[in-house]
Amino acid sequence: MPLSWNEIRDRALKFSREWADEASEDAEAKSFWDGFFNVFGVSRRRVATFERKVKKLDGKDGFIDLLWKGVLLVEHKSKGKDLDRAHTQAKDYFQGLTDAELPRYLLVSDFARFRLYDLEGDEAPMEFTLAELHKNVRCFGFISGYQVRTFKEEDPVNVQAAERMGKLHDALNAAGYSGHALEVLLVRLLFCLFADDTGIFPRYAFHELISQRTSADGSDLGMWLGRAFQVLNTPTDRRQKTLDEQLAELPYVNGRLFEEMLPLADFNAAMRHQLLEASALDWSRISPAIFGSMFQSVMDAKARRNLGAHYTSEKNILKLIGPLFLDGLKEDLAKAKNDPKKLDHIHRKLASLRFLDPACGCGNFLVLVYRELRELEREILTRRFATQQSVLAHVQDHALVDVDQFYGIEIEEFPAQIAQVAMWLMDHQMNLLLSEQFGENVVRLPLKKSATIVHGNALELDWKTLIDPSQLNYILGNPPFSGAMVMNDRARNAFSHALSDLDGSGVLDFVSAWYWLAAKYIAGTRIEVGFVSTNSICQGEQVGILWRPMLDRFGIEINFAHRTFKWSNEARGIAAVHCIIVGFAAFGKPHKTIYDYAALDSDPHALPATNISPYLIDAPNIIVENRARPLCPVPVMRFGSMPRDGGNLLLSRAEMEELIQRSPHAIRWIRPYVGSDEFLNGKERWCLWLDGITPAELHQLPQVLERIELTRKFRLLSKAASTRNFAKTPSLFCQIAQPSTDYLLVPGVSSERRAYIPIGFMKPDVIANNLVFVVPDATRYHFGVLSSQMHMTWVRHTCGRLKSDFRYSKDVVYNNFPWPEGNIDGHRDRIEEAANRVLAARSAFMDSTLAQLYDPRSMPSALVKAHTALDRAVATAYSASERGAGNKAPKLDTEAERAAFLFEQYRTKLSKTRT
Repeated sequence: MPLSWNEIRDRALKFSREWADEASEDAEAKSFWDGFFNVFGVSRRRVATFERKVKKLDGKDGFIDLLWKGVLLVEHKSKGKDLDRAHTQAKDYFQGLTDAELPRYLLVSDFARFRLYDLEGDEAPMEFTLAELHKNVRCFGFISGYQVRTFKEEDPVNVQAAERMGKLHDALNAAGYSGHALEVLLVRLLFCLFADDTGIFPRYAFHELISQRTSADGSDLGMWLGRAFQVLNTPTDRRQKTLDEQLAELPYVNGRLFEEMLPLADFNAAMRHQLLEASALDWSRISPAIFGSMFQSVMDAKARRNLGAHYTSEKNILKLIGPLFLDGLKEDLAKAKNDPKKLDHIHRKLASLRFLDPACGCGNFLVLVYRELRELEREILTRRFATQQSVLAHVQDHALVDVDQFYGIEIEEFPAQIAQVAMWLMDHQMNLLLSEQFGENVVRLPLKKSATIVHGNALELDWKTLIDPSQLNYILGNPPFSGAMVMNDRARNAFSHALSDLDGSGVLDFVSAWYWLAAKYIAGTRIEVGFVSTNSICQGEQVGILWRPMLDRFGIEINFAHRTFKWSNEARGIAAVHCIIVGFAAFGKPHKTIYDYAALDSDPHALPATNISPYLIDAPNIIVENRARPLCPVPVMRFGSMPRDGGNLLLSRAEMEELIQRSPHAIRWIRPYVGSDEFLNGKERWCLWLDGITPAELHQLPQVLERIELTRKFRLLSKAASTRNFAKTPSLFCQIAQPSTDYLLVPGVSSERRAYIPIGFMKPDVIANNLVFVVPDATRYHFGVLSSQMHMTWVRHTCGRLKSDFRYSKDVVYNNFPWPEGNIDGHRDRIEEAANRVLAARSAFMDSTLAQLYDPRSMPSALVKAHTALDRAVATAYSASERGAGNKAPKLDTEAERAAFLFEQYRTKLSKTRT
């Protein structure tokens, strides 16, 4: 398993200090480079050789200082020597290497300096000193197994186009031209504006028609548009000979785009100006991939939010389609070189592929997949016909990839129409590139083929009616996601219909329905699936509910996955979203890959995996499910007490002081009140805790009675029958779970930025609310283990998330956590001692909140040191438990090692409980 970046940095710092004054002669090179590779956890002897003999350009023998075939060539010199000369000398060796041996990276060094060249990149070489190695270790990710993946930036697009069309939409809608007619009108205008600048229409024909022939007040614009649409739907040989000359310039489009007769729209001067402003833009610069943003710009924001719509950027689409199919096709093409038979085979394969996006929106995924296939096809044609002296005749006949290979389902009519048009426009863009390549104009007009985009609900349709599984190759997309608690009635009904045969589905995220339907559709086939979705489906209780039956009933295997990352789009009104990408099929591929992220917004690193579990880690398919009682003999964890009072039993400091002033005897019934926010951020709140008060005492507190009455009314108005029932006892919290002894408090939500979830001991008179968990009778030992790195590894893999923050669970996380066994060699005592030191370190900063103490930017060194010691004590306890059971002590240095060990411990302990 690769070392973590922190571990590599530490090793690099140690390495640079050890060699700071030692490496000066070539004789020491072998030791130096052995140590260098060891920094990244790799044995040099296993991957690279010294002094490889090669023939140089001048025919003389040369010796490569160090060669890792296909990966890295190193040329080193004595300290102070010229690195430029070393670089030139290293390149001379390339002549003597085979294609398979040619390296991607070239490294030159004089022991004190490094200069790294990426021979497949366009960037300048990275250069730094030995002392700076620890700051630049990511440059050498390819050594340790972290292959950096970079993606093309978004194509330049003019967001003004979306905004201007949005303004026109709003103006027409406000004037009463709305609904289906408005949506179809806008789609047609989008096509015409694009066609005007890309050669589908004669240059500027549409713009000049509007600007020259319509009145400045816009009164006849609707009539001219209606007439133009009729012309675009009429074959040229069926048009009147007396047709207006400018209208006659417009080609016959077909494709049913202009078939429907629309009511004429009444424009005014402002609307005409808005259309001309949009037309004035250069639409040839705009990729059809931006149509999603355009759609977003013209939709009502509230409606968009209710649909749960999310739009995926081009960069992130490429993250999905790369490992799903595109990388494999590119590898096949690279291996084929210029072999005509192999190229023809790949070409026909491209033309045979079929793709389905069952939540296609405006077609972002389909459009970009089509573009990439056409690019591969263009490369194939270039290789096959590169030797021809003249243009390739009838090049259009050689373009086999077409839009009818694509299928989509979209619940809203407008984006479904845009998706259809966007595919045609991308087809035309790719035809333009083909034309430029071979010197022959390629225009597929009239339109004869089209993508099959169905306007309907993917959760209610039978996907097999769209395309039979025997004909399909890939399912992909970005289905909408929203939490189980925030679906509207329409979405919930469709969700329930789709998951009617999945037990416990009520708590799943909306996107789970697409996973379930896809798994059923592909069972027993070779179809592969890739979805962008919320990370919640691979965390917490959702894993057991969704993935276990997918694995068991349909034989699903995950073949690649992007762990949680963040993206944001240029489209108006879209915030950054935390998501994952999961690629799966009803069969396992021999090479599986996990793409991990050092930070949520960084580029991914590709890590090979033996198996990808539903938690998106390299581990067996062990699934942690809800458990009512702890797996190990530890105290029971439970929720705190739930008031469900409308805030009437809760008090701020000012409210508490006023109540005591007016009713001094009320102080007896006021308790400190704590939830996650109060506990972590040191906030003060109180509550009325009236458990045990007599009616006589209560009637002596009129202000308290007023609050009780407000609580009763609040509960009676609830939609939930259980809450209305609690109106019978309005003086009490709905659920009372307050411990009668000291207890351990665990916040329900905690930032993932913290290395540890802050937990702490509380007195029984401090009332814990339902946003925290309580562990009565917990000891320093339990505090220590729950505050350790081992427990945090378990949390990171089994905990649900609120955005990216940890959402703790007693039934999944705590009750399934595999604790160390026994007190072998007194390790339990050592954990308690280390836990006491953590508490002591915290108590030295009484003016700081727990949030401040555990903020990675301000965590005191004394607290860091105490936690590090606690981590060692807990890890040692696990090792001792294993040795006590007659097993080999586990390696627990990295996150991956700890996760693999804990999941294996969980499986072992679970099997014991079942036997």
